[in-house]
Amino acid sequence: MEEWCKTMPKVELHAHLNGSIRVSTLLELAKALNETQKGAINFSQMEHVIMKYDLSLIEVFQFFDLIHNVITDHNIVTRITKEVIEDFASDNVVYLELRTTPKRNDSIGMSKRSYVDAVIKGLRSVSSVDVDFIPKTGDSKSLTNDKCNGNSRKRIIVRLILSIDRRETTEAAMETVKLALEMRHLGVVGIDLSGNPKTGEWTTYLPALKFAQEQGLNVTLHCGEIRNPKEIKNMLEFHPQRIGHACFFEDEHWRKMKSTKIPVEICLTSNIRTFSVSSIEDHHFDYLYKTKYPLVLCTDDTCVFNTSLSKEYKYAADSFGLGRWEMFELSRNAVEYIFADNGVKNYLRKYFNSVSKNMEV
Repeated sequence: MEEWCKTMPKVELHAHLNGSIRVSTLLELAKALNETQKGAINFSQMEHVIMKYDLSLIEVFQFFDLIHNVITDHNIVTRITKEVIEDFASDNVVYLELRTTPKRNDSIGMSKRSYVDAVIKGLRSVSSVDVDFIPKTGDSKSLTNDKCNGNSRKRIIVRLILSIDRRETTEAAMETVKLALEMRHLGVVGIDLSGNPKTGEWTTYLPALKFAQEQGLNVTLHCGEIRNPKEIKNMLEFHPQRIGHACFFEDEHWRKMKSTKIPVEICLTSNIRTFSVSSIEDHHFDYLYKTKYPLVLCTDDTCVFNTSLSKEYKYAADSFGLGRWEMFELSRNAVEYIFADNGVKNYLRKYFNSVSKNMEV
């Protein structure tokens, strides 16, 4: 089953760039930083966090701080991006929405724009697979089905989502949205709100998120990562195009969800290892799946949680009794919730239909 999950084409809609860094790359960069800047990071602490199986939500964000410490120049951003794309492609992810928070670091001459430029450079530098990341003119009509057969070169379609960090001000959030609008032609398709859910207030980011929707950008929100009924209610009333996690929903939130049908990005391993859900048996995936609610399986952070999208599908199969056809349909249905244009959607629909004729389900 694990091997079958890997051969199945998959759609990934909730993956953080830095959280998906290769462990080997993270350790290499940490060692190099320690050699050039003694005491810059606590290497033994980093190794401990990397190898720890269960991480609290607080520890997850400490992990991210460690990752951010080793990103000391644009070339590292480019390298991480290249490797992350290669890893998702090797896991047979055919469409990826990769999200990242544009970083400003004046000490190394990094602006939000130059950070995203470095990400784009990473996309361009992948040579092992064909990476389609720039939207084509005419609603992506140039995408064809000529690469659906097993003899052709592998292709992964990648689109970017720029994240607003909850530590940011309204002005900084608006800067990220304007940057996303400027870089639409390079495959930026949406805005995310993420970061430590115990930080910041919803009203701080609302003006920027409203502006994004008014300008035609899709919005996804990390929603319900902690118990905060008022914020969850406000987020659902905002009506984003998708939400991530939805772990601490109360009955009124589920009722609102049913009326809106906002698709949910489900990250099983992440939710269990951070204790956001008490056990896999209690995970809301089961309820949502059985009621045919729009959902998509995702990784969140492949490095932080030692997972892959194939592992997430295997986890779902083992935990909720899904067969091969159910998993394939779950993956195919995710196409309907992507932020890319209708040309990409139509291509992926045809792709999955062609694959279904040959897959042993």
